[in-house]
Amino acid sequence: MTSTPATHAPIAFDDVSPAQALDIPEGFRSVKVGGHFIAHNGPLYGKWDGTRLQLGFRVEERHTNPLKICHGGMMATFADMLIPCAAMYQHEMERRFLPTISLQMDYMGASPLGAWVQGEGDVLKTTRNMLFGQGLVTADGQPVLRVSGIFKMGPVIGDGKGTDPLNLK
Repeated sequence: MTSTPATHAPIAFDDVSPAQALDIPEGFRSVKVGGHFIAHNGPLYGKWDGTRLQLGFRVEERHTNPLKICHGGMMATFADMLIPCAAMYQHEMERRFLPTISLQMDYMGASPLGAWVQGEGDVLKTTRNMLFGQGLVTADGQPVLRVSGIFKMGPVIGDGKGTDPLNLK
């Protein structure tokens, strides 16, 4: 009877921590946003330059489809976080939970394994009940996704006055 050498189990999603992500651009910091779902599927990184919020992530193996390109579902998840996060920093309003009513995406290119995906969003208009926004996402500097969305003005978060909810300033 021959023995087989011990092998290590493949890394599970829960075993991947933000500390394992490599080559994050200067000025970006890991952010906690979106609860357990984003914590499980991230990590996401943020950077505040005093005027604009930038969100990003490095495409890891677990984010890819069989062609080693970032899965459209991961890109949609990222886009769904982009506009509300930009609103928290770039638009003067009470901090509120902003559940998605509608999200439209135009995929313009691929984000391959290892690419740095980064986005910026803008608030176009707010009403008493809704926020309208748009954003552009790039992979290694090339446009890959255009997004627009409508978000419900949900409940106020805390006292509604948090000026740096992602601890980027």
